Amino acid sequence: MNKYFILLILSLLLISCDKFQKELSILTGADSIVNEDFKSISNLRVGLITNHTGTVGDEHLSELIYKSENVELTALFGPEHGIRGDAPAGARIDDDVDEKTSVPIYSLYGDIRKPTPEMLENVDILIYDIQDVGARFYTRLSIMGYAMQAAADKGIPFLVLDRPNPLGGELVEGFILERGYESFVGLYPIPVVYGLTVAELATMIKGEGMLEGLDNLDLRVIQMKGWQRTMYWKDMIRKWNPTSPNIPDFETALIYPGSCFFEGTIVSEGRGTYEPFKVVGAPWINPEKLADELNSRDIAGIKFEPVSFTPISIDGMAINSKFENDEIHGVRYIILDVESVRPVQAGIHLLEAFLEQSPDKSEFFHEERIKRLAGTSVLHSMLLDGKTSQEIIESWKKDVKDFIKMREKYLLY
Repeated sequence: MNKYFILLILSLLLISCDKFQKELSILTGADSIVNEDFKSISNLRVGLITNHTGTVGDEHLSELIYKSENVELTALFGPEHGIRGDAPAGARIDDDVDEKTSVPIYSLYGDIRKPTPEMLENVDILIYDIQDVGARFYTRLSIMGYAMQAAADKGIPFLVLDRPNPLGGELVEGFILERGYESFVGLYPIPVVYGLTVAELATMIKGEGMLEGLDNLDLRVIQMKGWQRTMYWKDMIRKWNPTSPNIPDFETALIYPGSCFFEGTIVSEGRGTYEPFKVVGAPWINPEKLADELNSRDIAGIKFEPVSFTPISIDGMAINSKFENDEIHGVRYIILDVESVRPVQAGIHLLEAFLEQSPDKSEFFHEERIKRLAGTSVLHSMLLDGKTSQEIIESWKKDVKDFIKMREKYLLY
C-alpha cells in the first residue's frame, strides 16, 4: 500500500479521534455540579425545577441531590408534561409527592405557574435544569421566568444549570414578540428561534428587564464545558431524551419552530401520529400538488413528500387531535442537510402553500392562537393579504439583526 495513502488514512483517523474526544468532553451544568457533589451549594435546602430531561447519565438530578450529604432536596416543581414527562400536551398537572424521593412536587402547569411563597418556605436556593429546544413558544421558558420572579420575591438565589441549545447558538430567525402579545407560549421580546442557551436567555431576561421584579435577583449560572455555538445536537454524542411526548427526536426539534405554527390553524400539525410536526395535513389537500409546489421553491435543507395519514388518540402523546380517526392528506418533511435548515422560513412556506389550497381562507386560522405563536399580528395579516413567503421573511430581518447585536453581551460561549 502506498505510504502516502497510509499517512492520509492515519491523519483522517487522528482528526476523527480528536473530534470524538471534543464531543465526549461536553459537560452540562448538571454534570458539573454533580461531579463536585454539590459543594458550591452545600448545606442549602434545594427547590428543583426540572422534568425527565434533567438527568446526569442515566440518573435523574433530583435523585442525585436526594442522595447527596451536602445538600437537602425539599421541593420539586414540575412544568408541562410533569416531572417525568409522561403527561400529554396541555393536560393539567396536579401537585403530588415524588415516589423516588418522597419530596413534594408542586405543579407549575395548572392553576399556578409561578412558585408561591408557601411552596418556597423550606427552600434556600431554586435550581432550574430542563433541556430546551431553542423555540420561543416552548412553555418551560415562561416557567423559568416566573420562577426567577419568585426567587427574587423571596430573596433566594436562582441557579441555572446550562444545557445545549439543540439548534446551536448561531441560528436566529422569526418575528420578535411584540408588546401586547405576551402569553404562556411567548413571554419575552425575542425571535422564534433565538440562538441562546437557557442560561444565556436567563441573563438576558434579567439584563434587559424583560420581566418585572428581577433587579435584585441573585442569578447564578453553571456553564457547560466543551460546547461550542456551532454545535447542533447531531454534533454531540448525547442520547436524545424526548423533551416532550411530541418532540421524540432531534429532527422534530429542528423543524418544530416552523411547523408549530399549524397549531394556530385548522390544519393538523401531526399530533395523533408518531411523526408529530413532521407530517402536516388536512382533508382538502392534494398532497402530490402540494409537495411539488413546495419542492419547486428549493427550501433550504428540506424536501417534502406527499403523505396521507389518520390522526388517532395515542396514550401519553395526543388526545382529541384535529381530524381524529379521519384520513387526511399533506406532506412529510424530509431533512437533507441539518445546518442548511431554516425552520421558521420553511414553516412560512408551508403556511402559504396550505392556505392556497384552502377552500375558505377566512376560516383557515385560529386568529388569536396564530397571533400568540407568531408574537405579532403581522404574520396573520400578511398571509391573508396575499403577501408572499419571501416578503414575510424579509419583514423580520432588520429586527433579527438588531437582536443579534443586542444579545452579544449575554453570550457565554
